[in-house]
This record gives sequence, C-alpha cells and structure tokens, in this order.
Amino acid sequence: MSSMPPAAMQHRHAAWIVVLAGVSAALHVGKLPPALPVLRAELGITLVQAGFLLSLVQLAAMALGLIAGLLADGIGLKRCVVTGLALLSAAGFAGGFAHGASALLALRAAEGLGFLLATVPAPSLVRRAVAPAAPTRMLGVWGSFMPLGTALALLTGPLVMAAFGWPAWWWLTAALSLAMAAWVAARVPSDGPRAARRPADGERWQRRLAHTLTAPGPWLGALTFGVYSAQWLAVIGFLPSLYQQSGWGGARGAALTALVAAVNITGNIAAGRLLARGVRPQVLLWAGFAAMALGAWLAFGASAAGSAPLRYAGALLFSSVGGLIPGTLFALAPTLAPGERSISTTVGWMQQWSAVGQVSGPPLVAWVASQAGGWQFTWVLTGACCAAGALLAALTGRRHASNQALALADQARSAIK
Repeated sequence: MSSMPPAAMQHRHAAWIVVLAGVSAALHVGKLPPALPVLRAELGITLVQAGFLLSLVQLAAMALGLIAGLLADGIGLKRCVVTGLALLSAAGFAGGFAHGASALLALRAAEGLGFLLATVPAPSLVRRAVAPAAPTRMLGVWGSFMPLGTALALLTGPLVMAAFGWPAWWWLTAALSLAMAAWVAARVPSDGPRAARRPADGERWQRRLAHTLTAPGPWLGALTFGVYSAQWLAVIGFLPSLYQQSGWGGARGAALTALVAAVNITGNIAAGRLLARGVRPQVLLWAGFAAMALGAWLAFGASAAGSAPLRYAGALLFSSVGGLIPGTLFALAPTLAPGERSISTTVGWMQQWSAVGQVSGPPLVAWVASQAGGWQFTWVLTGACCAAGALLAALTGRRHASNQALALADQARSAIK
C-alpha cells in the first residue's frame, strides 16, 4: 500500500490527467498528415492548400503563443486548458462536416488557437499538481505529449480512415478532447476564486508581458526551443521521402516514421528523471544537441547513403536523445520565468519560437536539398542549429544556476525574518 496521503495522490493523478489532455490536443496536430491523401482525393484539395492546412497550427502559435500564455496567467490555468480542449472539440466535430478547403482552413485555424490554450498553461498546472520536491520528473513526462500524440495519430489515423472514412477520424479526435475537457474540469484542482480577477491585484497583463520580454531567461529558453524544433520537424517531415528512395515506402515507411517520432518520448522522460537526480541542465542540453548532430549526419549524410538500416539508426538517435532538450526546457521554465505569475507567459513565448522553428526549418532543409541535388548536405544545416543550441545551452545553464541561487537567498532571508 502506498504511504502517499490521499490529497497528494489526487494531485498526482491530476498531473497525469493534464498530460493526457496534452496528448489529446496533440492528436489534432498529428491527425492531418495521414489524412492529406484522402482529403486531396475526396475534397479536391490542392497541394498548396494542403501545405497551408499543415502549417496553420504553427502559424497560430507564431502569432498567438505569447498571448495564450498571458491569457492563461490571467484567467487561470485550469480554465484555459478546459477552454482550449472545448475549442478543439468543437472545431473537430465541425471539421468532419466540411465539404471544401475553405471550411477546413478556417477550422484548422481555430484548432491552432485551441491547441495553444490547452497546452501553454499545462506545465504550470502540472507543477502545481505535484509535490514541491518532485516537479521535474512530471515536467519531463509532460514534454513527451507532442511526440506521443503525433505517433498515435500516424499509426491510428490510417486505420480509422480506411474503415470509416476521414470524417470519423475528425470526430474521434474531437470526442477524445471533449472527454478530456470533462475529465480536467472534474478532477484537476480548481484555479481558485481569485484566478479570474488577477488583473485587479497589481499584476496586469502589460506588466507580466514586460517582465517576460525584458528578462533573459524566457529568451534563452525560447531560442533554444526554436533551434531544436526547426531541425526536429525538418528531419521527421522528410524521412518518408528518404525512405521512399531506400525502398521503404507505403505503410512500412509510415510505421518507421511513427517510431522515430515516438522514441522522442524516452528523452523527454529521461530529462525529468536526470534533472531530479541532480544532473545539470546544460549537460542534458549538450547531450541532446550532440546526438541530433550525429544522428542527422548518419540519417542524411553521404557516408551512410548505401545503408538504409544505418540511416534509420541515425534517425532514432536523433529523435530519442534529442528528446532530452524539450524535456529539459519544460522543466526549466519555472526557473527561467521572471516570476511565478509569468510561467505560462514564458511557456507561451517558448511555444511561439518553437513554431518559428517549425515553420522555417523544413523549407530551409528543402532549399539546401534542392541546391545540392539530394539530402547529403542536410546535416550541415542541422549541425549549425546544434552549434547554436550548444551555445544557448551554456547560457541557459548559467541563468538557471543564477536564478536558483537568488531563490535560495530569498528563502534564507524569509527564514531569518
């Protein structure tokens, strides 16, 4: 029998519910890639329209990530998550009835906003729901929500659509988000009566915004996330093309790509556990960027061109150990933020720069490949991102150590008083 008090168990369960809510939100992002061939065949969607459908969630994050964080810090974390899940559910249900690209594009934009509202407050909500001594492990677990949701969508979507059609796939993801909204509303601790009246207590949104954007910590976390996500999405996005050239197309290529996305979970979870054991954040970030540089070189470099298994091993290394980076950054968000009331705003800023990387990375990789006549120099671009990431990691580690020292000094002064 566990010796954990019932209240602590309830909070621990609440943290897992928030993680599952994030996975259900990520399904809405990952549901589209496997559906594009079906949508193009049945609705006559052009390739350009398909590209906009893919990028609209990232474009929403580029434009609204910081705003979503401010909103979460203002109206309350739980309220924001429930609102985001409800919006995802509504847009998903409506999307299943769409008959053309215009309606899908508008609803995709709504899903992008819902995704931000559901995920930006989540790290703060997870941190609030666990014991003060053990937030980093659960924050590492939270970092795995996106690869897990993406992998589940890549594997499940084709099966559902083959059996019931693409509208059923939209309705299934919408139903899951609606169920998670109800579960979060029922089982996650309340924001409290004052959460909705925060602007009246002296912490207006303008002040939180100024604190966030003038502090170095949020910028370091955001830029590090940007150089990570730029190369991760580029590599994952072009793997099917690489597999096609190696004779691993069709369902086999889809399954292999899903596995590469899924192994990112291991790095996220390991980051939380290693941070809890005292491993320095910059060491984990350096390890992640080093593995991504080596993995991309193996996956795309000319030296491994004749060995498809070696290329695949490089992709697995790239994604699995690279997962240390988002897991570490989500865990660091509370200490990189300029204050307790700016954590969600800081996470929103990180999400915004992650979206910048996701939008800019794949086109840059595609341009390099088109200029070189193949994928053999892709690793040069990803290597440059890793070098920038390593420098940012050193600065992030220093900032984290400095903020921790200041927090300990404040605690000591409070204890003396």
